[in-house]
Amino acid sequence: MKWKDYKTEIRNLSVKDLRAKIVELKKELFNLRFQHSIGELAQTTNLRNTKKKIAIAMTILNEKLREEKDGKR
Repeated sequence: MKWKDYKTEIRNLSVKDLRAKIVELKKELFNLRFQHSIGELAQTTNLRNTKKKIAIAMTILNEKLREEKDGKR
């Protein structure tokens, strides 16, 4: 999946779904780190990609929260 497609997919999620997605990605990152530490992880780029997915999701979540906050004022 290209990053542009991933960003579009994430932008279509609600705030509640975004928070759930971030939790899911953090669990995935934990498992990847564990696999890496015991030497089972074949593709270490999965670590980097998962971190990037978390960062993108958190950025979009903050943008949505700011929009909601500005809309209420």
